[in-house]
Amino acid sequence: MKTLEEIKKTRLEKLKSLNQAGFSGYPSKTKRTHPVGKAVEDFEELVDSKKKIILAGRIRSLRTHGKLTFLDIEDGSGKIQGLLRENNLGEKGYQFFLDHFDIGDFAELQGTLFETKTKEKTLDVTNFRVLAKSLRPLPEKWHGLQDVEERYRKRYLDLLMNPEVKEVFQKKSQLAKLLREYLDQKGFVEVKTPTLQPIYGGATAQPFVTHHNALDINLYLRVSDELYLKRLIAGGFEKVYEMATDFRNEGIDRWHNPEFTMLEFYWAYADYKDLMKMTEEMLSGIVEKLTGSRRIKYGKDEIDFIPPWPRVPYLEAFHQATGINLPDVTFESLKKLAEKKKLGVDLRGIFDLPTLVDHIYKTLIRTKIVNPTFLIDHPYSMRPLAKKKEDESLVESFHLICGGVELVNAYSELNDPQDQRSRWQEEMQRGKSGASEYQVLDEDYIEALEYGMPPTAGWGMGIDRFCALLTDQHSIKDTILFPTMRPR
Repeated sequence: MKTLEEIKKTRLEKLKSLNQAGFSGYPSKTKRTHPVGKAVEDFEELVDSKKKIILAGRIRSLRTHGKLTFLDIEDGSGKIQGLLRENNLGEKGYQFFLDHFDIGDFAELQGTLFETKTKEKTLDVTNFRVLAKSLRPLPEKWHGLQDVEERYRKRYLDLLMNPEVKEVFQKKSQLAKLLREYLDQKGFVEVKTPTLQPIYGGATAQPFVTHHNALDINLYLRVSDELYLKRLIAGGFEKVYEMATDFRNEGIDRWHNPEFTMLEFYWAYADYKDLMKMTEEMLSGIVEKLTGSRRIKYGKDEIDFIPPWPRVPYLEAFHQATGINLPDVTFESLKKLAEKKKLGVDLRGIFDLPTLVDHIYKTLIRTKIVNPTFLIDHPYSMRPLAKKKEDESLVESFHLICGGVELVNAYSELNDPQDQRSRWQEEMQRGKSGASEYQVLDEDYIEALEYGMPPTAGWGMGIDRFCALLTDQHSIKDTILFPTMRPR
């Protein structure tokens, strides 16, 4: 068996020979008349008319039998068989093909369509041309590759060798389109907000820091679009949304990647109860359009998206999972109870109550919820941007949990500038006490609130996570084309 270097050397020699014969190995244009899929769709009409067509794509297989060579050619729309015959091309032309073309090359093939005795739709080739010479062989055993990271690093090969991977990303594109269509029909306006921000905000997360040379200032890659979108609500828009790439300087695991796609929308004169109704309608409808059903398979589970979905108070879910009544505990007492009850929670690096409560929730509650469930009314200290309920220890908020994953975070927005300042000051104090993730005070946003912002409901969902659920993927790396990887 030839080594990779030997194969590359042989193919480079073929490329040199092509050039010497007066043919570019990489011409800039093709004369393609039909995508492969269109040729297959119009097969009967093209056969009857005996019309010459030109197809272009990658050669996926070659099978030579003396003076006949069969190949499969594939483009983005489909795959079809081609047949090269010596009596069509002439001895020299036929041999030229055999001497210069390999599996993996992009080729342009001219000819007429016919059907073989085995009912195979086939292009009878009368002329050919190389479009891009492949210098490396396609991998033979890429599917099921044990080193999964290699598939992420070389996503182009993953897509090329595994059609089901390409289908996932086609579904993701359809998902984004359906979400936009729904919001557009509801009167929402799509907007773009800054990726580089002088103050990061809108989520409890660590930012990436960069430097702008001309202004000589540090800037942050956004962790969320929230504060800018709410500035637009204060400025007179009533319904806005953005589908954007956000960046969070956090750990990487099955459900977290440093850059990810987030959909956020803000709706004036609405509250979190309106959002729950809208979420049920929007997501259940999209699930059906994408999968053909409102029930989907996810691993060994079936997830039922048929509304209505349960609304479970956060405190109730916490008590049921741990036996602990949250309003009665402090950070120290909860820490002791977690150790005494052997809750199996890693307490290292946790310095305050909100972080500890959130860690217990993620470990013991979230992972056990399969069907779509709204966890509602969080402790106010866990949602510094949410409006308080009549019981001021709680806020009007919800998480949508599904398949053990947090899919949506939403709440009635805090629009009282004095309360917002106080809440952010508490957050800053958390940071001084050792919390690694906390929110910072944004004076410009406070000023916007001081001009007045109407009652507003805000909603955010990770597109990569939702796509993973809908396509039965168990890591968002399988729904991000180029996930962040440690350099070799």
